[in-house]
Amino acid sequence: MTQDAIGHPLLTPLTAEEWGDDEYAAVGALMGVPGDDVPRAGSGEPRDPLNFDIIGVLARHPKMARKFLGYNAFLLQRGELPLRLRELAVLRLAHARRSSFFWGEHVKIAKAGGLSDDEIARIARGNAEFDGVDRLVLETTDELLARGRATPDRWRGLVDELGTHQAMELIFVVGTYAMLAMACDTWQLSPPPGSATLPD
Repeated sequence: MTQDAIGHPLLTPLTAEEWGDDEYAAVGALMGVPGDDVPRAGSGEPRDPLNFDIIGVLARHPKMARKFLGYNAFLLQRGELPLRLRELAVLRLAHARRSSFFWGEHVKIAKAGGLSDDEIARIARGNAEFDGVDRLVLETTDELLARGRATPDRWRGLVDELGTHQAMELIFVVGTYAMLAMACDTWQLSPPPGSATLPD
């Protein structure tokens, strides 16, 4: 992913001094807590907002971030789609869209959710090495990215395998993270040092 001529993101995360009540309230929507209960920026706590560049960038528009992060919290924390399937879709999307930022961020989440290094490497090689519901999710993600919709047969297959709720959530995960990847790549965010490198 390229950056501008001087090597900086086009939109940077908030500094510790820029965080205020509205920004903490936005992050609280993601965490499911009031803004007053969000760790203060620069506190060094594990959930310190300065640890998450994407949060610091989104919080530059706190009213929008509060609504979006509340919705995203559902997909991440309260949705019915298993983390493994969600992260297969997100990593496929990151690879297909050539999003270094999202690949680096979501490899960590995928590994925490039980995906192995070998499975993550296989995502970049296509679908042939997957089967069952994993392959169905990857093929659906490919179809959504290429066509902007799943075919009726694909939708019926998703419902048969996952049930209506999880099938619906998969569509929303792909759409939501395609939008986030588009935003973060427009802003030229780089993954934190030590993040996994986007494979060819």
